[in-house]
Amino acid sequence: DEVHLLPAPVFRATAELQARRRLGLTATLVREDGRERDVFSLIGPKKYDLPWRDLEQNGWIAQAECIEVRIEMDDDRRMEAALAENRQDSYRIAAENPAKLPVLEVLAQRHRNDHVLVIGQYIDQLQSIARKLEAPLLTGRTPTTERERLYSAFKQGEIPLLVVSKIANFAVDLPDANIAIQVSGTFGSRQEEAQRLGRILRPKSDGRGARFYTLVTRDSRDQEFSAKRQLFLAEQGYRYSIVDAHELS
Repeated sequence: DEVHLLPAPVFRATAELQARRRLGLTATLVREDGRERDVFSLIGPKKYDLPWRDLEQNGWIAQAECIEVRIEMDDDRRMEAALAENRQDSYRIAAENPAKLPVLEVLAQRHRNDHVLVIGQYIDQLQSIARKLEAPLLTGRTPTTERERLYSAFKQGEIPLLVVSKIANFAVDLPDANIAIQVSGTFGSRQEEAQRLGRILRPKSDGRGARFYTLVTRDSRDQEFSAKRQLFLAEQGYRYSIVDAHELS
């Protein structure tokens, strides 16, 4: 499973295990190092490929709407981002734009009767969000027992909103989650974008659709990387609606 990870050195050795048959599965055959084709030489040719939208039309995954919310940044912070030493620092300054927090509050209130995941890259940013929204925060340092307790409370509707770091990218089973709000990510990672959308695509018993928001600082590295992140999902047939933050209030 997750065969797109196979080209990485730590996993590549598993391809040397002797077996009569090999089967690889992944929902996101895409890598930012361009080595996704290595999977074919390590495990074999692609045998089947099904677009996500086809799965949606047949009811195997929830219908999803993707929305990019563009947010202004004050002049001082914009200058700081412009003078940053590299693109990564410039991105982080824009991605951690404090103006995202009021927008996040509006969305949290709008979806107070839903199951909401707020997902981000930077722990400092997520801690501020968790305090403001009075919501639990899960990171890589959260003990397993505490994670399971919070996941269980979320599934049972006792907690309507969780703030999560990139631990949510893999192996998180929250079938009732139907709203995701992305505040920052791993630069232009197409794979991460798809994984995060995937967190809310389990079909719901009541037929509700899913909604995936990305909060983006306008005219910045944040917007630039966001456009790159969306490429894989665009190939799968998803379209992003672009709205200004003031339209949400």
